[in-house]
Amino acid sequence: MAKLKLGPITDDKPVKITLELPARLHRDLTAYAEILGREAGQPAADPVRLIVPMLERFMATDRGFAKARQSSPTPHSTA
Repeated sequence: MAKLKLGPITDDKPVKITLELPARLHRDLTAYAEILGREAGQPAADPVRLIVPMLERFMATDRGFAKARQSSPTPHSTA
């Protein structure tokens, strides 16, 4: 079983955004969604639904971001 950085995608109220992705990145997201679904015993999720959890995971594990955020919080900070 592959050790993926993302866990199962929770069902959450979607927010519509417009975003252009390079075709290669979309193919990778699609492959990731297929593998994630297979690991969870579910059908592949819409690859677009992976973007938010991936960004959240990236920012949560970025030590430089966390340090900068603690030293100078922005007005839009939710922490």
